[in-house]
Amino acid sequence: MDLTGSYTIPAKQSAVWAALNDPDILKECIPGCETLSMLSETEFAATIVAKIGPLKARFTGRVELSEIDPDNGYRIRGEGSGGVAGFAKGGARVHLQGAGDGTVLTYEIEAQISGKLAQLGSRLITGVVNSMAEKFFTTLVSKVTLGGPTEDGSSNA
Repeated sequence: MDLTGSYTIPAKQSAVWAALNDPDILKECIPGCETLSMLSETEFAATIVAKIGPLKARFTGRVELSEIDPDNGYRIRGEGSGGVAGFAKGGARVHLQGAGDGTVLTYEIEAQISGKLAQLGSRLITGVVNSMAEKFFTTLVSKVTLGGPTEDGSSNA
């Protein structure tokens, strides 16, 4: 499964970059995220509960950042296991570009799933992933514009 999209965020590029690298903000933005902890400057461990059709599963896994271009983007790769629900792995390329007073975030996601998840059908899974992406960006916008980090790393709150 491959997904692409873009989202315009009404905040400076450096503030969006800071939010995308703040585990506390990311935890609040990722739907169903129970835990998100930094293992190193480029690696996170996470536990996420996801409901996809009739399946509800708790996924545990790791995410690693690479090809880091500060304030401009990175590649994110991860994998997680949901027990009997299956296994998911994939990645995304995230790119930021200033646009006046805002920032355009573009993303390209590729994902592979196995187990019971793969039996649900790509249309259902694509719909759930799109819904999760929309929730992620809606929350990210609120965090960046209403209380997230500023250019210098301090809080807007």
